[in-house]
Amino acid sequence: MASGGLPPLIAAQLNYLLNHHSLDVKVEQMWSGNKCYPGVLDRFTIAIPFCLDVVKWDVMYNADSPMSAPDIIFGPEDESFHPFSAKSPKNCSLLDDWNSRDPTRLMALIQELRDRYVDYQRKRVGDVDDARLNFEISTIVFREGIEMALSSGAEKPEEVKFAVPITDMKIDRMVPGCPWRGPPKIYLQVIYPVGKKHVTAPLAPRLKLVSSSELKSFFSIEDVKLPPWSDGMCMAEYLPHLEESLEKQILEAVSLIDVRRRFIEALVPQFGWPLEADPVFCRKATFLAGSGVFTFLVHFMISTQFPKQQPALMLHSCQHLTSQGVPIKSSLMTEYPWSPRWETPQMAERICEFLADEALNFKRHCNESQLQH
Repeated sequence: MASGGLPPLIAAQLNYLLNHHSLDVKVEQMWSGNKCYPGVLDRFTIAIPFCLDVVKWDVMYNADSPMSAPDIIFGPEDESFHPFSAKSPKNCSLLDDWNSRDPTRLMALIQELRDRYVDYQRKRVGDVDDARLNFEISTIVFREGIEMALSSGAEKPEEVKFAVPITDMKIDRMVPGCPWRGPPKIYLQVIYPVGKKHVTAPLAPRLKLVSSSELKSFFSIEDVKLPPWSDGMCMAEYLPHLEESLEKQILEAVSLIDVRRRFIEALVPQFGWPLEADPVFCRKATFLAGSGVFTFLVHFMISTQFPKQQPALMLHSCQHLTSQGVPIKSSLMTEYPWSPRWETPQMAERICEFLADEALNFKRHCNESQLQH
């Protein structure tokens, strides 16, 4: 939600933009253009996702005339972007018949401008005098949702960035109880240096996979091994190999959810039913444990790389508090007997044996911590 200080009509439009746009649009700063009433905010900078980066535009309302449409100021690097100039083949009825009482108007305007910005950047890339880039564009232009941008500056070489949507797997439907509102987005970022005329062998592009944040709940995009880029290869050749490899790794990640679930179930005979557990991705579980009269919680943090990577454990005293009244906890523990080749009951048994000794050390630590305070 937008912060206070905005006139009601402007606040309604901004809040609608932030809450309903399909992209994660953010407000970076707000200020007042009114010298007489500086507490009345009517201008703000918004950051709009584009090509796996953001573009920042200033939205300039006039608090003295809140019924008027805002001015949009683009960044200095886009001084040649004139979406509503006389030369533009499109006009903008959104500005011609602006209705300030319609809270959807600002979002519609920003979306229209972003669509034109996508076209503007595509034209800039198409105008680059680089045969390889022109060929690349011709082979992937049919792919839906692809974005591209020309990046240049006084202190860095000119390069072209592509954001290519990867895989249309309905991952959210493959995971029972998945809370996502739709499938996560995965993109391949491809960055080409713009070729110089005297360079005979073109440099390979820089490649990176990028995903929306919710995917990390069960799949680490950083752990994906990208297929090698061979000399003379183009994106149209590379993408099918990448998508095939990625889909196999995603299917494996989905299957590992059941592996983690069976591990949590194997802990039940040792600790009893968990107090808390992640029922969807099976990444966390908390059990109540005891050593004599000393009771404590055991938190299990289970990696997406389980069972190759063992769970991290944290102990949490139910009887000892710090001087601030916070329960005493141990540091994360990952150094204990473990083998990914063990059956899950043996994994649970070995952890239980480790904790039988570690509980005594933790109790001593808790008692000493309280004595120090």
